[in-house]
Amino acid sequence: MSPAHLDDKDLEKRLWSEIDKARFGMLGLTDGRSHMQPMTAFCDKERGAIWFFTKKTTDLARQTGEGRYAMFCVMAKDQEFQACIGGELSADHDRAKIDAFWNPIVSAWFPEGKDDPDLTLLKLTPADAQVWVMRGGPLRFAFEIARANLTHQEPRLGDEGHSGPVAFI
Repeated sequence: MSPAHLDDKDLEKRLWSEIDKARFGMLGLTDGRSHMQPMTAFCDKERGAIWFFTKKTTDLARQTGEGRYAMFCVMAKDQEFQACIGGELSADHDRAKIDAFWNPIVSAWFPEGKDDPDLTLLKLTPADAQVWVMRGGPLRFAFEIARANLTHQEPRLGDEGHSGPVAFI
């Protein structure tokens, strides 16, 4: 990406919007031993948190316990937005959040419904984020790669930004 940087306020607004739109990403602990895994994100702007349904018996839920540092990586379907969000991940059985985010897709994993004894939520409280935004889509990408190979200058594909601490708005 180019050395241009995004404005912090715009960055956080875009980050929140893209997580909400993309919904899917990879979540994992940063301990160097755990693999990231695909998860569905549920944004909670009021509490500044990202929530994930999981089973209490999963490795991620067991390893997280009362709280561990984790990363959530999200990529937009059009590949014009990528982000890695870091923060405290903790197990939480917030019934209000279960009710708010419950849907037919989630229910497919929990045959006993919202009262399934294996159901829990993981809550990511973001501390910082690194974001990359590509401008112009695939045509711009092809042009910049061709230009870079001809001129030996780095491609100018978009902007990047770092936000920390993240204060979702």
